[in-house]
Amino acid sequence: MQTDDRRAADLEELGLTNYEARVYLALIRRDVFTAAEVAREAQVPRQRVYDVLEGLTRRQLAVLHPGRVAGYSAVAPEIAVDRLMEQQRRSLGRLERLSDELARELLPTWDSGRTHTDPLDYVEVLRDAADISERFARIQSEAERELLSFSRPPWVTPSENTAGLEATARMHAAGRTNRALYSRDVLDDPAMLEVIRRFAEVGEEIRIADSLPLKLIVTDGSTVLCDMPDPVARTGATTALVIRHPSLAETLRLAFHSIWEQSPTLEEALKLRDAASRAEAARDSEPVEPVTVEDVAAEDPS
Repeated sequence: MQTDDRRAADLEELGLTNYEARVYLALIRRDVFTAAEVAREAQVPRQRVYDVLEGLTRRQLAVLHPGRVAGYSAVAPEIAVDRLMEQQRRSLGRLERLSDELARELLPTWDSGRTHTDPLDYVEVLRDAADISERFARIQSEAERELLSFSRPPWVTPSENTAGLEATARMHAAGRTNRALYSRDVLDDPAMLEVIRRFAEVGEEIRIADSLPLKLIVTDGSTVLCDMPDPVARTGATTALVIRHPSLAETLRLAFHSIWEQSPTLEEALKLRDAASRAEAARDSEPVEPVTVEDVAAEDPS
């Protein structure tokens, strides 16, 4: 039975219906069958077998033997298969001609459509948190030459940004640029300090800015993702924009590097914080001059 099922499936590949295939396989088992006999042999409904036999006869795969009770026999398998293959070749030829004509007819419409583009088709708006997270991970994973980011609360923990750690390690190993500016809030968050040290360990260059207006990532001088707090929606809601525009990306690169050059490294920022804490504690006992990066460097030549 399994062999018949396989052979029926092969005949279907050559263009027969399932009933036609089963009836043909039944007909080859002896010289002549009546319609009733072949229906039983092929397990095809009696009310359908006449249509099936007529179809096989019309396709020259079966022969009708007229008489008081009509009989049917199959043509030889090699002839049947050749005829099915010829039918497939003719059908394929028609499809090739049709596809060529259809392609020629559709091409002018296609060409015309290329001249009409949405002026904002390079901007994608994301509001769902899961979509934003997925796109953030994908953009980091696709970065090849440069990855720049502004990072500020609410923070993304390492377990939520595995893609960022992997991208950082990959780009560092390839000698590419991976820099991150964190807002000063990070210095008062022990958990986040541990997070950014993990990024530093895999190659991220880190500096601390006094403040940052929003979360931002710029990759390869061409793609920007900015995550903006929504001033209208509920607390914590954000709208993210993914913008693929080299000119905008270059402008934001310039802004990034301008802040980068003015910002201390993580270790310098920690020393400044500690020095400021000491100065505040001593404020009531004596005046203290403001502490600068240069003062810290002078105290600690290393």
